[in-house]
Amino acid sequence: MKSKKDARREVMPSLSRWRMVLYEVIFEADTPVGKGFDVLLIVSILVSVAAVMLDSLAALQSQYGSLLYGIEWFFTLIFTVEYLLRLVCVGRPLKYTVSFYGIVDLLAIIPTYLSLVLPGSQYLLVIRILRILRIFRILKLVHYLGEARLLVKALRASGRKIAVFLYTVMTMVVIFGSLMYVIEGEANGFTSIPRSIYWAIVTLTTVGYGDISPQTGFGQALASMVMILGYAIIAVPTGIVTVEMSQAFGARVSTQACPACSAEGHDIDARHCKFCGAVL
Repeated sequence: MKSKKDARREVMPSLSRWRMVLYEVIFEADTPVGKGFDVLLIVSILVSVAAVMLDSLAALQSQYGSLLYGIEWFFTLIFTVEYLLRLVCVGRPLKYTVSFYGIVDLLAIIPTYLSLVLPGSQYLLVIRILRILRIFRILKLVHYLGEARLLVKALRASGRKIAVFLYTVMTMVVIFGSLMYVIEGEANGFTSIPRSIYWAIVTLTTVGYGDISPQTGFGQALASMVMILGYAIIAVPTGIVTVEMSQAFGARVSTQACPACSAEGHDIDARHCKFCGAVL
């Protein structure tokens, strides 16, 4: 019986042997070498993010700024080479480029180059922390992958209901903000309708910054109604998502990544990619 690796090579003859080996090292976590590569990658990500955070401290930046700058560029060059190798070894580079991990990998290196034109943009490198999501695949935490897949499915299913809910909320805050602008006026801090809408949002969501507050009796009465209404509607989106999650069904997923499009989230017994049809 042919192994998955042999079947994959027959279906994907365009990938040479060295590209297949490189693919298994970079994209797979089932082999010791592949797992070691991913662990080393995660350690590098953590160190690079820590360097960016330390660079934001004025005391350390003035004393170790040059060292931290060098560390930042060192890891950026490493991640750049790694990103290019991913494009080289994957069967469909464009498919990987527009995938979630592909976009994150690209965003993880752009800020450093962008800082040459826009100083300070290098602090956006903290987005590299998103690459730590690969730890679920490395440690074979398939139960967590299944739960994440269930949550995403529930959010997608409830998208339209959430959109209607947000439209209703926005309509309400516009009305309440406009009423408060008429009742309180500029003398009490409600200098415009947009600022009054800001107050309505803060009050309806029960945040309550306190930077603007009604002073008249009518204004306080309206504010009280908005506060009570806020508590009444705050559970609506939670209920919507909960219902969708209860209706969704979980499925076991594997750590196998597609050699053609690099997609993940396949069933544990899948032999072909459900996104592009390539042999797993």
